[in-house]
Amino acid sequence: MPDRAHRLGELARRQFDVLIIGGGITGAGIARDAALRGLAVALIDKSDFASGTSSRSSRLIHGGVRYLEHGHFHLVFEASAERRRLLRLAPRLVRPLVFTWPVYRGQRLPLWKLSAGLTLYDVLSLFRNAKRHKRLNARRVLAHEPALNPADLRGGVRYYDAATDDARLTLANILDAEQLGAVVANHVVFTGLGDERARAEDVLTGARLEIRARFRVNATGPWSDAVRAMEGVPGKPVVQGSKGAHIAVEHARVRNTDALTLLHPRDGRVLFALPAGMHTIFGTTDTFTSASPDEVRASEADVGYLLEAANSYFPESRLRRDDVVAAWAGIRPLMPTKGSAVAASREHRIERLTNQSVTITGGKLTTYRVMARQVVDVLQRELLRVSTTPALTADRPLPDSRPSPEGDVIVAGLPYRMSAMRHAVDHELASTLGDLLIRRTHVAFETRDNGRAAARRVAAFLGWDAKALERYDAEVRRIFTIDP
Repeated sequence: MPDRAHRLGELARRQFDVLIIGGGITGAGIARDAALRGLAVALIDKSDFASGTSSRSSRLIHGGVRYLEHGHFHLVFEASAERRRLLRLAPRLVRPLVFTWPVYRGQRLPLWKLSAGLTLYDVLSLFRNAKRHKRLNARRVLAHEPALNPADLRGGVRYYDAATDDARLTLANILDAEQLGAVVANHVVFTGLGDERARAEDVLTGARLEIRARFRVNATGPWSDAVRAMEGVPGKPVVQGSKGAHIAVEHARVRNTDALTLLHPRDGRVLFALPAGMHTIFGTTDTFTSASPDEVRASEADVGYLLEAANSYFPESRLRRDDVVAAWAGIRPLMPTKGSAVAASREHRIERLTNQSVTITGGKLTTYRVMARQVVDVLQRELLRVSTTPALTADRPLPDSRPSPEGDVIVAGLPYRMSAMRHAVDHELASTLGDLLIRRTHVAFETRDNGRAAARRVAAFLGWDAKALERYDAEVRRIFTIDP
């Protein structure tokens, strides 16, 4: 793979202003912003870009209506503005999504209170959402979502947010950063410091390299504390992980028309039913966890919790454990708090730790561009000692590199083609079958074998050997196995 070899050579040869450790949405956004402002940028990730939390989200670009309950008005205002901006800058990656929120007798949020909250939601978006919310009676709710449980339905509301492909949104930032001169490399792990250089290792070949950079940004999300330890930075933990699990079931069993916001019948917390092609995704949970982000998975308890909600709202679906096509989980890198995970703030924190490094934690997918802007401001003002220049990401459209759909279908009924696999290898930095079937496409999320049969066909098409299949099998076991 000469392109990959060239990138690794550039990492070892060049002198950079900043090395970004972590290729999730936050690190990708920082790399793009910094490159746009003329900095010499390097970025590495120990797995693939968006391989952690950034490919296991609810795939929403949303204003955070559920954060209103906890008084996080600034975050809602900020997220609403970013949603509006991303709809404009990335129309192929971010699209409007209509939600129905049904209200039932006895739930903790009566219809009047929900409608008042969504009026505030419209206000905080400056009335510039796709449309304003509408209050509905029970008959109109069922006209929109006829498969919903009609028993004790009091009414509901319809409102708008936006959906995205989280992994491809991350990739778009990575590819634009590279186009702007950044050197980016997936499957390169940071291993520590030595002689004023960052040490790293190519996970795919075992080759070791050293990267010269004046400053570092730790943008590793739930891995932040582990990376800080390798940097020799003392102090209290900066991340408290909250696990969010999802399940996918066949859409034909649920028959939801659009997206729905629901209150779980057991504890009243907010979750979603989201359309995803041939499937419906239910999620997410929100519980503090001490699990390693490398090993976090959905548990049987998570699956049961989500199925309980699904069957409560869509009783005719009669979903059972065997109806779950796939289940997965990610870890939100929240700032430490003494409260519950549900009420914990989704704000972010930028912490300057040494004269050479900063760490960013917290935040959410929707506001990644704001987080990136603030990190680059810190780099310019406090570390590079230069005047802060305006961020240009507010007006620069994001590219979408997907080719036109042509060639053989990979899996019957799914929209993925073999030609896209070659394109991803040649133009989208894909190096493994996991890169292709988990993140460049969603094959692993949309097939009961998590893409194992598809992996054999793709490997044969690309001429990849049995080791590539072994690596893929290990990765899908790690991500999609359901823990007892």
